[in-house]
Amino acid sequence: MVNKCAFIYSELMSRHHFPESHPMKPIRLKFTYDLLNEYDAFSVKNVDLVDPREASVKELSTFHSMDYIDFVFGSNNGSQSNIMHDYNFNYGDNPIYEGIYSAAALSVGASIKGAEILLDGSYASVFNISGGLHHAMRKYAAGFCVFNDAVIAINKFLEHGKKVVYIDIDCHHGDGVQEAFYDSDQVLTISIHESGEFLFPGTGFPSENGVGIGEGFNINIPLSPFSNDEIFLAAFSEIISPVVRKFKPDVLVTQLGVDTHFLDPITHLNVTVQGFTSVIKEIALLSPGKWLALGGGGYEVNAVVRSWVKAFGVMSCQDFSNSIPEIYKSIHGIQYLDDDINGEYFRDEKIIDLSRRNAEITFSEIKRMYF
Repeated sequence: MVNKCAFIYSELMSRHHFPESHPMKPIRLKFTYDLLNEYDAFSVKNVDLVDPREASVKELSTFHSMDYIDFVFGSNNGSQSNIMHDYNFNYGDNPIYEGIYSAAALSVGASIKGAEILLDGSYASVFNISGGLHHAMRKYAAGFCVFNDAVIAINKFLEHGKKVVYIDIDCHHGDGVQEAFYDSDQVLTISIHESGEFLFPGTGFPSENGVGIGEGFNINIPLSPFSNDEIFLAAFSEIISPVVRKFKPDVLVTQLGVDTHFLDPITHLNVTVQGFTSVIKEIALLSPGKWLALGGGGYEVNAVVRSWVKAFGVMSCQDFSNSIPEIYKSIHGIQYLDDDINGEYFRDEKIIDLSRRNAEITFSEIKRMYF
């Protein structure tokens, strides 16, 4: 079996800009590449850097409506129109900016490219850090996401007769992917996230388990605020890993958002870089030999960069030193990949214990449904 790993990247991925006040910072993609480069991650023989490409209109239309695609294309110059609100564009979460179509189509094309090189047997794993835009819906933008690359890449696998498992570890529920495959038994969608009781998009409860032949193929694991590494890993050992092994997928697609991190400014979970890395190691054990990893949320840039570097280390079987290389350290002021949990890590044991007990109740409910 081929054991090669690809990292899909171009500086074009980081050149589009949201408004300064927007929490999404595309520069995190460049910083991740830069730090991996400082670690010489792309010089080992089993790793290749792969250029992305833009998705075609035909490829985008495997999920999105033509009127929506046409509107985004027409907005590529940054111009706003009276009908922007019809597609959920606004001056807050989903702004229109110059290059919006090009940036979104490039992220989707990178994920399609990843699917293609997995399907042809060139690689066992591929990481597209610009992907994971899981909130975008068929006819409108949502949650900072314009086009849903995860859905379109999964559709590529389905075209080739593959069974797909999709695991989403972003702090926000993967609602766009859920909606796309809610009535399918060929895609097992699993989302572990902060509960919609407390966080956008307000969905992702265990009762949302699919319809028709898709019933039982959609699993949601909502967590209480301040859920930590221990709780996240328990969800994998008790629910996610057994369900995936039972499903026996041909392909693994993962959304690796890092907004679960305890320093993230817009969410409320309590996961460390070390915990995130342990989760990635659990995911790696579930790969059937074709693994497409996508980026996702994460709004504390240094936490995102460190987490994705560690994730790529797992995917490419590289063990990076915990000490950040000197050049990157001097520019960005961070010393280690792992978190110093003696610093700002949340430690209120009463609240953490409540989160643990809530998780046990949720896990029991899910087990009754699926086991």
